[in-house]
Amino acid sequence: MEKLSYVSEGSKTAWSTYLQQIDRVAPYLGDLSRWVDTLRHPKRALIVDIPLQMDDGSIRHFEGFRVQHNLSRGPGKGGIRYHPNVDLNEVMALSAWMTIKCAAVNLPYGGAKGGIRVDPFALSESELERLTRRYTSEISLFIGPQKDIPAPDVGTNAKVMAWMMDTYSINHGTTITGVVTGKPIHLGGSLGREKATGRGVFITGREVARRSGIEIEGARVAVQGFGNVGSEAARLFNDAGARVVAIQDHSDTLFNAAGIDLVALSEWQAANKKIAGFSGADVISDEAFWDVEMEILIPAALEGQITRQHAEKLHCRIVLEGANGPTFPEADDVLASRGITVVPDVVCNAGGVTVSYFEWVQDMASFFWSEDEINKRMDKLMTEAMVHVWDKAHEETCSLRTAAYIVACERILMARKDRGIYPG
Repeated sequence: MEKLSYVSEGSKTAWSTYLQQIDRVAPYLGDLSRWVDTLRHPKRALIVDIPLQMDDGSIRHFEGFRVQHNLSRGPGKGGIRYHPNVDLNEVMALSAWMTIKCAAVNLPYGGAKGGIRVDPFALSESELERLTRRYTSEISLFIGPQKDIPAPDVGTNAKVMAWMMDTYSINHGTTITGVVTGKPIHLGGSLGREKATGRGVFITGREVARRSGIEIEGARVAVQGFGNVGSEAARLFNDAGARVVAIQDHSDTLFNAAGIDLVALSEWQAANKKIAGFSGADVISDEAFWDVEMEILIPAALEGQITRQHAEKLHCRIVLEGANGPTFPEADDVLASRGITVVPDVVCNAGGVTVSYFEWVQDMASFFWSEDEINKRMDKLMTEAMVHVWDKAHEETCSLRTAAYIVACERILMARKDRGIYPG
């Protein structure tokens, strides 16, 4: 289904990438390093079988997962992914990155993640609904507004969240909107949620560009992935005066040195479900994407995209990680040696979970904010988080990723230390 692929079992795994990141931050944690193994072990993991009667009457079985990595700072938070390559290793890593992400931006959550190994586009809507409802029932003991709050991810959307919320509510005998976030607005969703992750990429990129002496106006931007995250980040940079010169998705890679018309491309994509065939840019090879001259790169597709080989030839000054785990640790080293600043995923793409937090708060209070108020709150929170990480990087003379992990791990491990171990 996807031309964009990520590394899974059999080579470099997402979980091993995460463990390397923890190994790198451990020397900075001082007395808290005594507790660092907490971060190397998920709190609990659930694998479920999901039998599904297909529309033709046949029975198929799908494998589903929900992992809660760490709950020291609050209930679990993390998306539900429907994708053919979902496996336990990947879900563990994604849940761990959610732990780091929530702590890095100081949200009162722990990290969790879930998914089903399925191609959602191969199912009818009724099959997808039955799959979702059975999966929700299977993980219902794990989730809850004070326990673990799912959200959309790759292959899922607001409609899937509505099915999850309804199934959970039916089984509990009352409507419980706060069990998931990313819901439709009329079912307790939040204004601004759909575009929040891409907006967060822009906010963090704006702050780092300002501190790096890079003018956004006139800057060349390349975007990998043109879904909710990539398209919104591209639009905001374009509105700020940048030129989006290259865009890659699962169907093709487009290039236009003068800047791609994003309005026209979005209209084409809405009609065709892909960017392939758009006439307003040249088609280049997928590998040529990594040779494009640019100031800002936004990987906003899947994990495991920036390899050592890609890092060695990139022509950019800033990498904004809109996706989770797009850069391998060895590629990080290459980028650092070349003076390329990487704004790590755990801060850069935290806009989604930030507005998910706002949605959860609004659901708990049954009082809802305007989109303008939500955007202002997110801008303030994410700017403060980015400045804190930037200052920590200069204080410790380390990368922004290491600095983000220092900030996050200190918060997580302090909570673990002060809560203690039960029984002692």
